[in-house]
Amino acid sequence: MANFLLLAVCFVTGVLLRRTKRVPENASAVVNEIIIYFSFPAMVLLHVHSLPLTSRLLGPALMPWLVLLGAIALFVSAGRLFGWSRRVVGCLILTCGLGNTSFVGLPMIEALFGREHLGIGVVCDQAGSFAALSTLGIVAASVLSGRGFTAMGLARRVILFPPFLAVLLALALKPFAYPEVFVSMLEKIGATLAPLALLSVGLTIRLGALREYGRIPALGLAYKTALAPLCILALYAGLLGQTDATAQVTVFEAAMPPMITGGVVAMQYDLEPELAGLLLGVGIPLSFVLLPVWAQVLRAL
Repeated sequence: MANFLLLAVCFVTGVLLRRTKRVPENASAVVNEIIIYFSFPAMVLLHVHSLPLTSRLLGPALMPWLVLLGAIALFVSAGRLFGWSRRVVGCLILTCGLGNTSFVGLPMIEALFGREHLGIGVVCDQAGSFAALSTLGIVAASVLSGRGFTAMGLARRVILFPPFLAVLLALALKPFAYPEVFVSMLEKIGATLAPLALLSVGLTIRLGALREYGRIPALGLAYKTALAPLCILALYAGLLGQTDATAQVTVFEAAMPPMITGGVVAMQYDLEPELAGLLLGVGIPLSFVLLPVWAQVLRAL
């Protein structure tokens, strides 16, 4: 509950700062740079280093990649059908193609499935969501933002994306134990990610833009909170016959609201920042109603 309250306070603070014009217009862009270059890499360095690499966790690790690929197929097709701009499509892919598997996902797993299943959520988050954002997500952002690029330039953007560098460093350091002081430092820095991200969303969101975007936010949120987890459920439980706790928590993570950091990257690449803020600002509160329903359904398997 404390995590949810913290996110709510940061979000409302961002909204109030925007409405009262207490900060410059580019304040959210500055906050986003701090997240990408400071908070996000610390979080990755901390958690990727401690990930257990076993075949049992392949399903949770693959799930976010499958959801992101599904989002690319759906939103690119919808964009062609409805005449959406490349920036709208890119925003939907980065926000609704990736789930908030950490800041909402981990507290919800602990509350609805038990603390003993948190490791599954960490795998979904670090080996899945963050890794997918740091690679395929950055490729999509570069292509759809309309910035000029070459194959070499695209590879350079992915490789030099600070969280991706943090993943490589964390994997390289796996044979070595982190000193306690280093772990404590990473925990404190990483803990700033969620508050800063919600502050940035609050600085960006303008609910009046719901009318401007029409059905677009509804389609994005319908995919992320309903269609994507249903597809993962059909694949894991229906096709592969996996109904154990690992599969249940994996499907539960697939139902998470749009990814905060994905929205931050969308804003950083100027992929409809207002739409990204709307999807996060509406999707996260909506998930507090929908996720307990998903938990009841999955526990009944």
